[in-house]
Amino acid sequence: MPEISRFFGIIITMYYSDHQPPHFHARYSGQKAQVTIEPVSILRGDLPPRVFGLVAEWALAHRAELIENWELSQNETPPNKIDPLE
Repeated sequence: MPEISRFFGIIITMYYSDHQPPHFHARYSGQKAQVTIEPVSILRGDLPPRVFGLVAEWALAHRAELIENWELSQNETPPNKIDPLE
């Protein structure tokens, strides 16, 4: 599962050939969630509200890059790194 970004202790990854809808995985302090790209929402799992707020802010700022990475990962091509939230 390639890591595409890391910020404030949050790790963002995407699996190759993962199931629909387009999403990414976020991990923080032992908690995990699958987060849809459009709209940005938790598909499965759970994150603290503050952490999800940071993840959502990051995802909104990088939506086009996330969609591009989703398409790459569906073809089992390594996704690109995305700048962290600052």
